[in-house]
Amino acid sequence: MTVFDDLVGQDRAVDVLRQAAAAGAEVLAGGRGAGMTHAWLFTGPPGSGRTEAAQAFAAALLCSSGGCGHCELCHQVAVGSHPDVETVRPQGLSYGVKETRELVLRAAGAPTLGRWRVILFEDAQRATEAAANALLKAIEEPPPRTVWLLCSPSPDDMMITIRSRCRVVTLRTPSTEAVAHVLATRENVTPELAAFAARAAQGNVSRARRLALDDEVRRRREAVLSLPRSLTGLGACVDAAERLVKTSAEDAEEATTRLNEAETTELRKIYGEGSSGKGLNKGLVRGGAGAVKELEDRQKSRATRVRRDSLDLALLDLAAFYRDVLAVQLGAVVELSTEDRRADLDALARASIPEDTLRRIDAIMVCRERLEANVNPQMALESMTISLWKPRL
Repeated sequence: MTVFDDLVGQDRAVDVLRQAAAAGAEVLAGGRGAGMTHAWLFTGPPGSGRTEAAQAFAAALLCSSGGCGHCELCHQVAVGSHPDVETVRPQGLSYGVKETRELVLRAAGAPTLGRWRVILFEDAQRATEAAANALLKAIEEPPPRTVWLLCSPSPDDMMITIRSRCRVVTLRTPSTEAVAHVLATRENVTPELAAFAARAAQGNVSRARRLALDDEVRRRREAVLSLPRSLTGLGACVDAAERLVKTSAEDAEEATTRLNEAETTELRKIYGEGSSGKGLNKGLVRGGAGAVKELEDRQKSRATRVRRDSLDLALLDLAAFYRDVLAVQLGAVVELSTEDRRADLDALARASIPEDTLRRIDAIMVCRERLEANVNPQMALESMTISLWKPRL
């Protein structure tokens, strides 16, 4: 099993990356290495595996066998411990110029083990304009052994000057059948559950895995998809919006609390809290309080991002529901991602017209845009739920 085997339904992209890894090995041997470049941009819809593809490519570049998947180097890349691979995960709403300049300085170093130094930048579209300009300079003139792997949903999300200097690897949404096969064969779930999770996740492999393996994730999706039938009046719309905000806050807290505690404890240890022995005190050494405060600020920003991502996922589920309503209304012969809510789909399809359904989908998309623009979540969601209840107000 190679490092590329987990890239479900991405045969074309895998071929490109295998050839580039081979070209990289040729460069290391003193050859021309046509097909290898120092800047790559991995794009594709959520769940298509942008980060996974970039990580697999990093392993293939560093492994002498082109990403065999079972050697120590491949294992180190997979678990994030390889000294020559730095993964950047923007924790907040954006990635600033100060952080980018520090990253560029680290990227300029020579590889520890003699092959490549790889910078894997997840969600690179979150870089601010100033940060993107700093990144551009590093990509234009990279050190000979440094490779940049940038990930973003679309090439258009990146500055044109950056994407024009990158080789773009476009990933596609895997088919339901391909995702279901992976779940059934690798996660040992029943074929029925695998088919449901793959269909509900709309090709998002990681979400399909969570739906198949976690009862709580399925329960939350069920709560979101039951929202349309609960919108029976103005008060119900306000209540539904409040429930969505509360649920997203609970999800964010659950996802971040343990990580926050571990990060804070580790940082306090670094600055000497709890140390014993002659000449040591039990409090933080100089500079420790400021470092802890800076960490707490980053954690708050990350919690905001996680909360917003949780809300956005709920909105995408709602949009999928109304898209399926529209398909039923138009008699389209397509796969319905919310087939498990067939009774609700049929009832709403009979009670409304396609124009109403399109207005409802538009209301969800407008709500997503407002949330991205930092509109108060409660206000944005209340406006949306009212439009879902009465699309022609």
